[in-house]
Amino acid sequence: MSKVVVGVFYDRDQAEGALESLKVHGFEQDISLVARDEEQGGAGGGFLEGQDLSEGTMTGGALGGIAGLLAGVGALLIPGVGPIIAAGPIAATLTGVITGGIAGGLIDLGLPEERGEYFEEQVRRGGILVSMKAADEQVEETASVLRQYGASDVEVHEAG
Repeated sequence: MSKVVVGVFYDRDQAEGALESLKVHGFEQDISLVARDEEQGGAGGGFLEGQDLSEGTMTGGALGGIAGLLAGVGALLIPGVGPIIAAGPIAATLTGVITGGIAGGLIDLGLPEERGEYFEEQVRRGGILVSMKAADEQVEETASVLRQYGASDVEVHEAG
């Protein structure tokens, strides 16, 4: 049975380091990322500066180092959150649940509703959400990598 490991970063470099480390460990296909698009109205100082959201893809710019590490990168407008960038498997989930927002996508992955809402709020406040589906034997290593690179609120949930 698989689980979902989630954590929130408030530093782009730490998030990038964690993603690179997870890729080195062979977890590339199962990693997801959600972050506000600060250039298009999110809080903060230009974290996604230079991105062309009209195409729904990321090329270069500040986020390029993070989202460029993952497949399926796209831009979405989430009611109540604003413009976001999503990458990895969660990007496809979010496109189908726009009305449920980020919380709806996380609930689909297996998180309880209240935790999905909590993590949506962290993204709204400028956090970078990283999640990964992991086999039971990968959970501790995945959680450890997220913590090592500075993630807060690292949690493990049964995959949906």
